[in-house]
Amino acid sequence: QVQLAESGGGLVQAGGSLRLSCAASGRAFDYYTIGWFRQAPGREREFVAAISWSGGRTSYAESMEGRSTISKDDAKKTVYLQMNSLKPEDTAVYYCAADSLANMGTRAFEYNYWGQGTQVSVSS
Repeated sequence: QVQLAESGGGLVQAGGSLRLSCAASGRAFDYYTIGWFRQAPGREREFVAAISWSGGRTSYAESMEGRSTISKDDAKKTVYLQMNSLKPEDTAVYYCAADSLANMGTRAFEYNYWGQGTQVSVSS
């Protein structure tokens, strides 16, 4: 079992940056793919980025490619999502998710473990 807790959200102006953190507990974290997703009001949850359990592979949504970096610190059991050049359309609740996957997990239904989410709001 893995428990996840996101932090680092907030209100930022367009063009600004935020670093989200996903702190995990549970030994299985070391072998899980970690994904970041977001959900805006009235919209489906969508993939943002994912990192393999080894940290050797990453994947990004096209909308975030070049503006975000996912990384992990195994000693701290924490995955980070650095987001730069934020836009108002990036406003959403951001969730991290974990599961033992053979692939990079770009679809929400692939993950069984979820955090509670952290709000990111970008003003124009």
